[in-house]
Amino acid sequence: MPDSPEPPGWVVEQPAMTALALVSVLLALFVLLPYLQYVLFGVVLAYILEPVQVRLEEYVRPTIAAIVVVVATLIVVLLPLLYVATIAVQQSLRLVRSIRQGEIDVGTIESVLETNGYAVDLVSLYESNQDRIATGIQQVTTGAIDLAGSLPGIFIGITITLFVLFALLRDGNRFVAWLEWVLPVDDEVLAELRTGLDRLMWASVVGNVAVAAIQAVMLGVGLAVAGVPAVVFLTVATFVLTLLPLVGAFGIWIPVAAYLVAMGRPTASVAIVVYGLLVTFSDSYLRPALIGRTGAFNSAIIVVGIFGGLVVFGAVGLFIGPVVLGGAKLVLDSFARVHTGESAADGTLEHSGADTDVDTDADG
Repeated sequence: MPDSPEPPGWVVEQPAMTALALVSVLLALFVLLPYLQYVLFGVVLAYILEPVQVRLEEYVRPTIAAIVVVVATLIVVLLPLLYVATIAVQQSLRLVRSIRQGEIDVGTIESVLETNGYAVDLVSLYESNQDRIATGIQQVTTGAIDLAGSLPGIFIGITITLFVLFALLRDGNRFVAWLEWVLPVDDEVLAELRTGLDRLMWASVVGNVAVAAIQAVMLGVGLAVAGVPAVVFLTVATFVLTLLPLVGAFGIWIPVAAYLVAMGRPTASVAIVVYGLLVTFSDSYLRPALIGRTGAFNSAIIVVGIFGGLVVFGAVGLFIGPVVLGGAKLVLDSFARVHTGESAADGTLEHSGADTDVDTDADG
């Protein structure tokens, strides 16, 4: 029977200090947990805005540059996001009331389908599931309200996000250097992990969020031109659905096209179908234009990461979840290579370039 591996020397020589360090980390995590999603949101914003900070530091001091970026982020990003979210929730609640009161004319849609040779009893199907549809939309809306929390909670969370953003913009490089110094890991492995995590963040934030935002705005503009009600809610819903693999924007424009038919506007319905197809297929062009043909996730990591991230981290988990799972794989690859000595040809960390270069276009 092989001998069990010896613990690292720093654990044996300084057991009290090791225990104290672990306890300190656990206590810090407990402090962070209540507002973890806001801290992570600040981290993501700092990652996105770091090039802006670098550019501003050519003209002003780092502290002034960080303050300018934080104030601009509050005015241009956070406050508009809160405003849009408020309108979307209000419109979704109105949609729930319309469904419950039977204001949607499903009979017209059924008659149009029958004219084209499709006999479907939509009326009875809709009536039997009317409450379920309304309840489902209401649950999503209620979940969004609960996620946001009370106004004091929102204020505290945004304050935490802004302070995290400011600190990382001004001292992010020093923090990363300190973290690499503290972690008992070889410099070579740390450098590879940093490169891999950078790819993961870039693919998650740019490859998923930016593409979803562009497609949501595109479809939202088309819906506004077509005169569809609750445009803000539908645009936000498009953004969320486009983030989810195998769903995409067609989860919105197909029901909207059916609604326009029910309203006696077949021309507008056809226009929405054509425009919706254009928005859906734009993913094939937007993603390569933003991050190239390859990304940093496979479909399993995307699906599990998104849904698991939503449960654990809240809304920010939409793009943090896949990063956490992908980062875990990178760390395990590093651990396996260090402790087994196997080469990258067997599928370890250096081969992660081939593994992480998996097409992120899982959108249907």
